[in-house]
Amino acid sequence: MSMLNNGKLKRILCIWLALVTALALVACGSTTKYNVWRPLSRREHKIKVGIINLEASESGYRTANVRDLEERFTAERGYDASFAYSMDNGTQIEMARAFIEDGVEYLLIAAADTEGWNSLLNEAKYTGVKVILFDRMIDEDESLYEASVVSDMLMEGQLAVEYLESLQLKKYKIIHLQGALGSSAQKGRSYAIEDKVHSEFNWKIMRQETANWDREQAKAIVLDALAKGTTFNVVYSENDDMAKGAVEALDEYGISHGPDGAVAIISFDCNKWAMEELMKRSWNYDGQCNPYQASYLDEIIKTIESGGRLANKRIIIREKGFSTETIKASDIQNFGI
Repeated sequence: MSMLNNGKLKRILCIWLALVTALALVACGSTTKYNVWRPLSRREHKIKVGIINLEASESGYRTANVRDLEERFTAERGYDASFAYSMDNGTQIEMARAFIEDGVEYLLIAAADTEGWNSLLNEAKYTGVKVILFDRMIDEDESLYEASVVSDMLMEGQLAVEYLESLQLKKYKIIHLQGALGSSAQKGRSYAIEDKVHSEFNWKIMRQETANWDREQAKAIVLDALAKGTTFNVVYSENDDMAKGAVEALDEYGISHGPDGAVAIISFDCNKWAMEELMKRSWNYDGQCNPYQASYLDEIIKTIESGGRLANKRIIIREKGFSTETIKASDIQNFGI
């Protein structure tokens, strides 16, 4: 064989080896989800979100709120969402900080307390994480978050107080069951009744105590008031669960309640079972508090992601109150949670 033929054979052998190597590399690469040279498209990108909420066990309202968020923020809807739950403000802040360190793009927060968030919000702003508040407001400058989706808790309380006024009682002797102190829901609903008491001589709070949204704690407070001979004709409860506990205490003492009874029952949240108490004339009034906020949050994020501008920094969910005189069966189906 000539030297020329030997040179040609070597070149052919080198080309053949190169092709085999390339094919082997492609074959190995084919087992991965994506070829390494093809970048992810925008369609394939999952928006990374960290959601801080209170625990579902807090109330019927919170159970509905948690379920609504978990059903909306899914991979099928384009999200890589993580959820964290706590009733403690400090713990929530640490959870949010962990989400920032994990590289979330958005933080959605229902704060346990209105105070203490300044440092965390500044950290988020510095790292480029966008914060959206829901359900609860915080006492910080609006420049530290993108938007908020909230109920007007003060208006909820004012509507309830207006209903109480319409009863035209000679004297208002009130047991005031407060929610978790420091939360925006507690502050708004408490302010409404306290403001009325301070402005009217015939309105008086006989006992005011937090039951932390809990039925058993509320029942214990009312039982203690009854045992001590405290006289009252109104229970102003800042959520349905506490109102239920108060009514259980009244029932144990054989005290009637509702529009035909000795004690007026005022509550908030509009659980279906609570609205049924209105229909039975066992309670007087239930103020709506809408837990279904996930669609609003989803729309805000999608607007930001598309480069659009939000029409309003704060979205206030419109709500109303229901009384035993005005409620209809259809209201329970349409508005009950």
